[in-house]
Amino acid sequence: MTDEVSARGGEPPLTDRPVPPGPGLAQRAWWAVLDWIYAARWQISSLGPTTADDYRDGDQSAVVVIPGVYETWHFMRPLMDALHDRGHPVHVVAVLRHNVRPVPVSAADVMAYLVEHDLRDVVIVAHSKGGLIGKYAMTELDGDGRIDRMVAVSTPFAGSVLADLAPVPHLRVFRATDPVLAGLAQQLETNSRITSVYGVFDTLIPGGSELTGARNVRVPVGGHFRILGDPSTRDVVLDAVAD
Repeated sequence: MTDEVSARGGEPPLTDRPVPPGPGLAQRAWWAVLDWIYAARWQISSLGPTTADDYRDGDQSAVVVIPGVYETWHFMRPLMDALHDRGHPVHVVAVLRHNVRPVPVSAADVMAYLVEHDLRDVVIVAHSKGGLIGKYAMTELDGDGRIDRMVAVSTPFAGSVLADLAPVPHLRVFRATDPVLAGLAQQLETNSRITSVYGVFDTLIPGGSELTGARNVRVPVGGHFRILGDPSTRDVVLDAVAD
C-alpha cells in the first residue's frame, strides 16, 4: 500500500489532506534550515534530566526505539512520549550511543537487549539508520521471532545519493551499492511487517523511503529530523504500533 492511513474519528485520512507537490528550491532550503534547528535542539536535550528508565513501565506491547546515525535516543522522545502515554513500555538500547557502528553490529546489540530483558512481540520504532538496523535484526538475527513488526521513519532503504559525497566511512554505508544495504534490499518477505513513514521532501534522502511490499505512508512534512516531532507522524506511528 502506498500513501495510506486510516481515518481518525471524523477527520479524513492524513494522506488525504493537502500535500505540497514538488516543493521548490526556496521551500526545500527553508525546510533544511528548520531541520537542522530541530536536530540541534534535540542534541542539547540529551543533557536534560529525563532518563530512559522513565519510559519502561506500561501494560501494552513493548516498543524498542532505534535512533539514526549521530543521534541519541533523545531524538525519539516526541514519539516515545506519545507511545508511553498510550501505555507502551518504551525501551532504549543505550549501548548504541550515537549509532556510528556497522548495521550488523548494532543489530546484534538490539537482539542481545531483547534476549536479556526477555522481550517478545516487540514493535521497533526507528529513525533513519535505525530502520536498517531493525530490518537486519528481523531478517538475519531474530530466530526466536521476538520482533513482531517495525515502524521506520525516514529510513534510506534504497540508499541515498548523498552518501557518495560523505567524508567518513560510516556515512558512505548508505550508498545503494553497500553490501549490507544491497543485501537488505533483497530481503522482501519481511517488508510486509514494516510501516515506512516519510515526508514530502527529505534533506538527506532525496529519493525518499518507499519500500516495496511495506505499508508506505507519506506525511505532509519536509525534513529528515523534524518529521519525528510532527503530529501527523505521531498519529501514523501510534496507529501502526496499535495494530
